[in-house]
Amino acid sequence: MSPNFKKVVERSRSAFNSGRTLSLEFRKQQMKQLLKLYEENQQDFIEALKSDVRKPKMEAFVFEVNAVKSDVTYILRRLDKWAAPDQVPSQIPLDKSLILKEPYGVALVIGAWNFPLQLTMVPVHGALAAGNTVIIKPSETAPATASLIAKLVPHYLDKECYQVVCGGVSETTALLQQRFDYIFYTGSTHVGRIVREASNKYLTPTTLEMGGKRWAGHRRSPCYIDNTINMDLVARRILWGKMTNLGQICVAPDYLLCSKAVQGVFIAKAREVLLEWYGKEPQKSPDLSRIVTDRHVDRLVSYLECGKAVIGGRFEKADRWVEPTVLVNVTADSKVMTEEIFGPILPIINVENHVEAIEFIKRREKPLALYIFTQEEEVQQTFLKQVSAGGVTINDVLLHIGNNTMPFGGVGESGMGMYHGKYTFDTFSHHKSCLVRTYNSLIEKEIAFLPTRRRR
Repeated sequence: MSPNFKKVVERSRSAFNSGRTLSLEFRKQQMKQLLKLYEENQQDFIEALKSDVRKPKMEAFVFEVNAVKSDVTYILRRLDKWAAPDQVPSQIPLDKSLILKEPYGVALVIGAWNFPLQLTMVPVHGALAAGNTVIIKPSETAPATASLIAKLVPHYLDKECYQVVCGGVSETTALLQQRFDYIFYTGSTHVGRIVREASNKYLTPTTLEMGGKRWAGHRRSPCYIDNTINMDLVARRILWGKMTNLGQICVAPDYLLCSKAVQGVFIAKAREVLLEWYGKEPQKSPDLSRIVTDRHVDRLVSYLECGKAVIGGRFEKADRWVEPTVLVNVTADSKVMTEEIFGPILPIINVENHVEAIEFIKRREKPLALYIFTQEEEVQQTFLKQVSAGGVTINDVLLHIGNNTMPFGGVGESGMGMYHGKYTFDTFSHHKSCLVRTYNSLIEKEIAFLPTRRRR
């Protein structure tokens, strides 16, 4: 039976109105409880992630468990400074101008399945730190992790301030009919539009981090390579980013843009690297995940027909397995180039130079991530000036999203809003202006400048 979402939200709003989340000490105590939750249940989370997508132990620790622990620690060390009022210059002498950090109220956080712990809980950290009460909706597509979050949160956190609701499409739809003060969504562009439409009813501020499924191919993440690079290093970096979580990452390099000559060198090196990492039978490797559902396997298998597989190309539906694959002879209008891949398939599009690559990218929607491999600083700067993207890494992949001092978010069709580090705290805070007038001996001089009424 679905929970009564109206009562869930009312309980959360009542908790917020009680004022206890306004206390910095309360927030810090809850953050410490979160850290305790992660530390005491680390192995349980690793097992849950293995159950959901057969995530390798090292990936589960680095990208999920350690990521959330590090985020909590980072916030705790800085929360006093972030939450303190900012004093800014005043236009009138002796006045005091302040910017106060005020929580919105009841926040809804909807998580994603590809990193079901990190992408669900990192936004929660910022919402909690900012003083909001939070309703947490983990992805039903990663049921083991969702169930574990739902089980553990009430045992470690305030049961009224922080609630977890589970369920599928119908439950999420019913939840979105309620009134929230902030909505944070991570997932597909298709569902993101539905979330955005629901938020319009009450003009609810919303962050949309779009990444995860089809219907989002127009905001794929391109990767340009020229002939000035060290291919042994570059191939390893690209393949690491592409094969982590078996390609099920919103910022994974989606396709390569390079010349025919560079393509040949990349393919030769990629064969060597994949053999070194995963052996002759990669399906048996303990270092590769599985595709999350049968439906996604069918989608990926259909992409194999869009070009010639010069590496890989095998699959086994019963095991939810698709082999690391490189495709050539791919056309720009094929399915593999117009839908987000979200899997271990890497198509190559041939261009003569960076000018053609930039033109190719700009004919499409703005990408969530852009990767540029070149030693030519002029080429790097040309990309940065001419291509709008959510974020950029030069001469590597993924790394820009791991720096807590930089924001992560999309632009245009790839999303709206940003988070990570202080940007998450700011996302869930209303920055309230406050000007304080000063009463002192100058008040009489001030009155002298005011207009006086004529006596009648």
